[in-house]
Parts: sequence; C-alpha cells; structure tokens
Amino acid sequence: MTLDDILVEIKKANSIVILAHEAPDGDAIGSALAMCLATRNMGKNAVVLMKDFPENFSYLPGKEYIKTESEISKYDLAIVLDCPNDKRINSDFIKYFEQAKVKVQFDHHNKNDMFADHNIVNHVSPATAQILVSSFEYLGLEITKDIATCLLTGIITDTGGFKNSNVTVESFEFASWCLEKGINLSSIYHQAMLMMSRTKFEAQKIAMNRLEFFADGRIAFTYLTKKDDEKLNIKAGEREGIVEIGKTVEGVEVSIFIYEKDNGFKASLRSSEYVNVSDVCSVFGGGGHIKAAGATLNMTFEEAKKSIINEVTKKLK
Repeated sequence: MTLDDILVEIKKANSIVILAHEAPDGDAIGSALAMCLATRNMGKNAVVLMKDFPENFSYLPGKEYIKTESEISKYDLAIVLDCPNDKRINSDFIKYFEQAKVKVQFDHHNKNDMFADHNIVNHVSPATAQILVSSFEYLGLEITKDIATCLLTGIITDTGGFKNSNVTVESFEFASWCLEKGINLSSIYHQAMLMMSRTKFEAQKIAMNRLEFFADGRIAFTYLTKKDDEKLNIKAGEREGIVEIGKTVEGVEVSIFIYEKDNGFKASLRSSEYVNVSDVCSVFGGGGHIKAAGATLNMTFEEAKKSIINEVTKKLK
C-alpha cells in the first residue's frame, strides 16, 4: 500500500470521487481541491462532493468542481482527505465511498481507523495538505500555481497561520517555494485566517461575552445555541475560530466551545501546552489532534457543559 500503488489506481480509474470530513475546514477543502485538480490534470473525471462550503474559501481554484450531489452512482476510485474514520464522511456521500471499486485516504489525525484499501497517514504532519505536497513531489505530479494555492491554504489554516506548535520546517519551505512561484501568501492568509462576514463577527461577539473560566482560569468555556443560529442565520464556517478566543487569555490551558445541534451539542477543544484534547474527546466518541479536537455530546446543555469541563479538569496538572 504505497504511493506507487495509489498512482497505479489513479491511472486505471476513469471516474474519481473526492471526499473530506463533514463541516470541512481549510485543510479538508484545500486538500480535496488540490487532489481534484491534480487528477483532472491527468485527464480523469474527478469531482469533489461537499456540502457546507464556507464563503471565505471562495478564492480557491477548482471550486467549480465541488458538487453537492453526484451525477454518478458508482465511482472507480474514492479518495478521502483529512478524515480519521468513515463516520466523519458526510452521511449523504458515504455510499459513494463504500461502493467505489478502490478506496484511498490521506490523513494526519492522531488516531486513524485505516478504513481505506490504501492508507497514507502521517500523524506528525501539521496538515493533510502538507502530506499531499510530498506525495505529489514523489509521484512526479506537477504542483501548479492553482494546486499550490489550495495546498498552502490547507497548511496555513491547520497551523493557525504558522503559529501553532505543529508547524514544521517543511511548512515554511513550501511557503517559500510558493512565494518564489509568485503566489500571494499574504492574500491567502488574509482570506483564510482574517476575513470574516458580519455574521461571523456577531457570533464571535456573543461567544466572547459568554466566556467563563474554570479550574483557576486554566479552562475557558463558551457556547452558541440554536436560537443564536436562527437569529444570526449562521452559515457554514462562521463558527470557525470561536474556540480560539478563550485560548488567547493568559493562563488558559484548554479552551472549550460548544454549539447546539438537533440532538445535542458539538464540542471543539484547543489546548495550549500539554493537555491532549484528543484523549478528552475520545471519551465522547470523538477525537482529532493532540491540541485540537472535537466531539458530539448527545445531552442537554448543562450535562454537556459539566461533562466536558470535568473531563478536561482530569487532564490538568
């Protein structure tokens, strides 16, 4: 199960479906579009199936290949990006993964179920997009300016704009290469990391006003409700970054943000130094990375708040 084997499968395939995790972030979207552009450059009929595409990523090349419905019932090849298990694939699209003749995945999550026929998983890579950089280079696939823009977006977003501890020398080397190729890094950073809609701004303001601190200020907690969603008409991607607000406060080790779903709450956690929030989220059937993870809490607000804070408290030194 090597990259060479995957290249063979790509060359054999005519139809390719590219998938990522639900509620896709910059790494999932950038990686999916980069893979789509790379395979289409090989003459393949490749499409990205994705819902909830955040507007701040509308600058990305290849977005015209993102579809919310499939025109094909069965694909020769399914490629899943940035997804630790098949449960994270959008429920509307999982059948296309399951029914594909060959299944491939590229991922960097701390825990991965190795659910495909061919699994390229690098737990220490800061982004799936960075895995694709080295993979494309190894396979001799040209990284065009459009592909590089997508890959750079994935690396920028999953490293928090090169500021998180997961950033590597290779991250900066690729950014430097992109600059040499005339790619506007500052513009990508601005669009992906700084630009926000008025709705996103209002959602962040509400969450900031609700911020609470626990465990002598080492835990920050905030939330949004369905009423907030309805009042603001919050769209895909407009909750991104809220969990980071608490982390910016001095003394906070873990920032918790939960928002209401139909049957409970979705939790996002970030840690500053030593707490493994992936372990915390695994208690609730979730997961992610050591310093960034999430889970679904099928319970009331008070139960969700108490449960997640209690689990985080157990990990504090």
